[in-house]
Amino acid sequence: MPTPPSASPEPLPGHHPDGGDPLPARAWVLRGVRAAVSIPALILAAAFVGYAGLARESGFTLGETLAMVGFVWALPSVVVLTGAITAGMGLVPAAIAVALASVRLMPMTMALMPVLRVEGRTRRWQLLIASHFVAVTAWVWAMRYLEDHPREARLPFFLGFGASLTVFVFCMTGIAYVLVDDMPLLPSAALFMLTPVYFLCSLWGAARISADKAAMAIGLLLGPLFHLYMPGLDLLWTGLVGGTLAYVGTRIARRGLR
Repeated sequence: MPTPPSASPEPLPGHHPDGGDPLPARAWVLRGVRAAVSIPALILAAAFVGYAGLARESGFTLGETLAMVGFVWALPSVVVLTGAITAGMGLVPAAIAVALASVRLMPMTMALMPVLRVEGRTRRWQLLIASHFVAVTAWVWAMRYLEDHPREARLPFFLGFGASLTVFVFCMTGIAYVLVDDMPLLPSAALFMLTPVYFLCSLWGAARISADKAAMAIGLLLGPLFHLYMPGLDLLWTGLVGGTLAYVGTRIARRGLR
């Protein structure tokens, strides 16, 4: 599988290029903003263009659409919320559906926070703000490149990256919502499909151990089967069974049956 296009940041020294004092936090924020101007951001924005068409076809107003994008942010969760409301579910069941769809973000957030935190200096509210920007695009980018940055620069850099990515997608969704009537249906659907393709390529490129890639390969095989025979719980069972098989299989391959 090809390595996905990435927002590889410029090579960053640990401190000021002249060897003086470390750069201030606002400088790292601005560098994060600049890093967000990238191919992954364009692909993500294109996917939200497709979502704008879905939201409009589902009867949501511009304000409602932007509110869902701004508060929920992760595209799969936004789609789940849209589907739940369209299906006539109440507020509580819809919130539960979104929470379940967002469970996958919890281990991603738990893995990222130690990378961002500076022991004894980082405040909890700062990490809470950063956690809002955790979605596949930002997480893959952060886990792949942030460890090359000075520890004190990681949080402001990620905040700049995540916030600018969110604002860019938010604006593109609003523009697309207004203009979607003039867009042909087929290109709109194709843009929507960019997201799963991009996520798949990004996760494959960011995988560091063989078990990760094995889990993805097994998941691609099991996903359609569970979707046919266990709809509604297909994602849960695919992750549980596929992840377990990948872990056990790669462990046996490395150490044998001991």
